Amino acid sequence: MDVLIVGAGAMGRWFGRTVDADLAFADADPESAVAAADALGGRAVPLDGDERFDVVCLAVPMRLASDAVADNAHRADAAMCDVTGAMGPPVAAMRDHLPDRERLSLHPLFAPHNAPGNVAAVADEPGAYTDALLADLDAAGNRVFETTPEEHDAAMETVQAAAHAAVLSFGLAAADVREEFATPISAALDELVASVSGGTPRVYADIQSSFGDGADRVADAARDLAAADDEAFADLYRRVSRGDDAPGDQTPASADDRSRDRD
Repeated sequence: MDVLIVGAGAMGRWFGRTVDADLAFADADPESAVAAADALGGRAVPLDGDERFDVVCLAVPMRLASDAVADNAHRADAAMCDVTGAMGPPVAAMRDHLPDRERLSLHPLFAPHNAPGNVAAVADEPGAYTDALLADLDAAGNRVFETTPEEHDAAMETVQAAAHAAVLSFGLAAADVREEFATPISAALDELVASVSGGTPRVYADIQSSFGDGADRVADAARDLAAADDEAFADLYRRVSRGDDAPGDQTPASADDRSRDRD
């Protein structure tokens, strides 16, 4: 199986390391394609070439996914897949441009340096080539699970857009305090801020642009908490605790309970 990977960044290289195939790389930066090919034993090809491959894998930013499908459909003899991070737009584009070929959308739910991990998969038109790719992912220790474009993109509003917005908002709102004042919760949040802010701004901006309702929900929730009186706050707190206390339970907490609740 020969595979063209369009996008020679971290995720494209992860895909190349994970699948058992003869690799070619194409990238808007030709030097990146050469570097990826040299690192993984493949070859570099022009981004606008016409050479055909068994499989074309798109590892481009989410905002470019649909255009990349259209631009590269003619190069896929048997199958196309993507690892862009969104699923609705690339799957729809693949249906339009590759109606008679195998189609697979993948989202590794981890940074490449943290592999292996969970990989969401939509086998929109399965076949021998997509089955082989999925088998390679599984053999590399990943947990591949099936989803739909709709379920995946809705989930990303929470696990990516909302989570990142909450973490970055804390980073923006937090004052610079002495380390001795840290609590277990604030220290954990500081670590999350460092993790998220250590990435690439464009990647996180693409996530917010693609799944922005999650950030809006975080902003709405923060406003609700800030405006809440004691009773409203208690109700919101119980909603987060997922019903551990009945809504009507107003039993005062003991001193021991209050002590345990502190950070």
